[in-house]
Amino acid sequence: MGAKRNRSRKRLYIPAAGIVIILLAGCAMLTELPFEREARESLITARHLLNAGDYDGALKENRKIISSYGDIPPGDESLFMTGLIYAHYGNPGRDHEKSLAFFKRLLKVFPQSPFSGQARIWIGILQEQAKHTAKTEDLSKWIRKLQSENERLNREIDELKMTIKKSKQVDIEIDGKTKELSP
Repeated sequence: MGAKRNRSRKRLYIPAAGIVIILLAGCAMLTELPFEREARESLITARHLLNAGDYDGALKENRKIISSYGDIPPGDESLFMTGLIYAHYGNPGRDHEKSLAFFKRLLKVFPQSPFSGQARIWIGILQEQAKHTAKTEDLSKWIRKLQSENERLNREIDELKMTIKKSKQVDIEIDGKTKELSP
């Protein structure tokens, strides 16, 4: 009948196709590396600035990353760090509401992020702290109200003491006049 087919060419096509795919994937990865490297360097710089107490500089680096990578990693790490910066006790521009907003945004945009667990913890802490702050403010108002009431009562007591003193003085004068008039 006919001659056997030569399958050796087919055996060459499959590895060649695999090599082409690997090379194309490698080239695609190489084009992304400079951007990833730049983001990684910005994150490292932001961490160093935060550790050095340069909160504004750290915020600037993180904003740069968020604007470039908004809803793709490393945007999640940058959102988390920004939340930490706004919550940091040493930051004179500390703003717990902004911190809470960044942590919530992280959970909304990156629910599967490795930072989402820590963000949930921070949200709980900041919300609990906000409750305590509100209670403290209410108690402070109540204390101020009691202090003003106490001051008013002290003034009233002083006035009553003065009235009693005047009354005693009048009683002494009346006793003196009564003694003068009695034979």
